[in-house]
Amino acid sequence: MNIVVCVKYVPDAQSDRSFESDFTTDREAVDGLLSELDEYAVEAALALNEAGEGGEVTVLTMGPEDAADAIKKGLQMGADKGVHVLDEAIAGSDAVATSLVLAEAIRKVGPVDLVITGLASTDGAMSVVPAMLAERLGLPQVTFASELTVEGGVARIRRDGDTASETIEASLPAVVSVTDQINEPRYPSFKGIMAAKKKPVQTWGLGDLGVDASLVGLAAAWTTVEGVQARPPRAAGEVVTDEGQGGQALAQFLASRKFV
Repeated sequence: MNIVVCVKYVPDAQSDRSFESDFTTDREAVDGLLSELDEYAVEAALALNEAGEGGEVTVLTMGPEDAADAIKKGLQMGADKGVHVLDEAIAGSDAVATSLVLAEAIRKVGPVDLVITGLASTDGAMSVVPAMLAERLGLPQVTFASELTVEGGVARIRRDGDTASETIEASLPAVVSVTDQINEPRYPSFKGIMAAKKKPVQTWGLGDLGVDASLVGLAAAWTTVEGVQARPPRAAGEVVTDEGQGGQALAQFLASRKFV
């Protein structure tokens, strides 16, 4: 079974972020890494093929040169090969443009049985790219999987909600997004780290995919950031001494903030 895992290189959520003059994230000023939620997608793909499905796992990303680190991590975990869409024109692309580029890259990879993504990227946190990919590729989608199995040409997932769990099936090929409840991503072993150095990674530009540069990038985005403001520093809290009126004081405080 041939699986493509879409991953994203994101700014480290633990680092302070700053912005460029166009209000995009200054990626030179912050360390980046493979989005943690995408590690679950890589693990899900590896587990399927190790369970006897066989085939190849391709890690796909788009982004600046440093995004190659996201591919490297996937290869170290055990993926077979990587594809990096690298083009200056894609800087500032929104979810719509991202889905376009990824969809064309998946088509160029070749016949694919399964496309797996994470729940969301840890920087954008929109969770819309999987559905957009499925629409562009003309494939069924099963999303928010906390369990995934493939048998007889059918992908079966369990989706856990607040009040119930449901089982959903889709015939292959299909697009699947997985949650952080589906597995525990493996740590790259020394053997895996060394083996990753010999695994093939292809780099494609928009021209290789037949994507018009006017359809991607900040200028083509469907939304615009008009300004940013730093979060105000945390103010000192209010201490209420309970001398029998603590509950009343707490209720008054909550009411003054319109919490109750």
